[in-house]
Amino acid sequence: MAKNSLTSNKNNQKVTDNIVAKLWNLCNILRDDGVTYNEYVTELTFLLFLKMLEETGKEDRLPKKYRWSELNHREGNEQLDFYRKLLVELGSKPDNTSVSLEDEVEIRDPMVQSIFDAAQTKLRKPTNLKALTNAIDKLDWFDVREEVDEDTQDKSPQEDSDKFGDLYEGLLEKNAADKKSGAGQYFTPRPLIDTIVKLIKPQAGEVIQDPAAGTGGFLVAADHYIKKHTDNLFKLNSKQSYFQSHEAYRGLELVPDTHRLCLMNLLLHGIENGVNQGDSLSPDGETLGKADVILTNPPFGTKKGGGRPT
Repeated sequence: MAKNSLTSNKNNQKVTDNIVAKLWNLCNILRDDGVTYNEYVTELTFLLFLKMLEETGKEDRLPKKYRWSELNHREGNEQLDFYRKLLVELGSKPDNTSVSLEDEVEIRDPMVQSIFDAAQTKLRKPTNLKALTNAIDKLDWFDVREEVDEDTQDKSPQEDSDKFGDLYEGLLEKNAADKKSGAGQYFTPRPLIDTIVKLIKPQAGEVIQDPAAGTGGFLVAADHYIKKHTDNLFKLNSKQSYFQSHEAYRGLELVPDTHRLCLMNLLLHGIENGVNQGDSLSPDGETLGKADVILTNPPFGTKKGGGRPT
């Protein structure tokens, strides 16, 4: 039994690693269009978000006219122009004085709006956008959905979501390992995070904070730990389960693009809201409120010689 579990776990990781490698290779297309290393994952995040919502059955969080299928079927300049409009629209709050009745029904999701806030693509060539959408669409998404947990053959929709979240976190880790991207300062190695979380032993019902959230690794790891010890939240009643996904996790992240990646990471792991963009050393920090557990790896000083970031 243990041998089968180990084999299954290795196969699952192989699927994830394979797709992460393919996603990272797409950076060659981005580089050809003038996208810099530190912009790679942000640029991919916009497209992956649309595709992953389709794959996880959560497209109802998007207006129908701004979903993956609407982008993917287009060609040439029409696709690029539509994509630019999509980014602006998903990142803006509805103007009730000008939207149609149909748009009013599709009230914008606040977390989606935060992910796409001030979003813009650096892509200039329609052929490169089409190459990206084609490549993403052809990835082995079925294999990701079919991955099984090492301890059980049964999967819930939440577990499906976590698989896509783990895939995205693998991309963040790959980006952090590339020194040219400069993203390592926002990403704490997962083995270190997992060790700290196991020592702290966060519990269901606790408010868990990270005042320097980065890409959300500590909050995601705490969520994994709690799910593991509550049978994926099934041991909790509906009120407790809602608390875990909507109220248990809080944080702040100073850098807007890193905050965007953090929200994507949290959402794909089933964590709603929780992390705002702001400076925890400013009055923004007061918005965090009280915490039962604080898990964080704050930046210690700056290249200028330490002190409060400016």
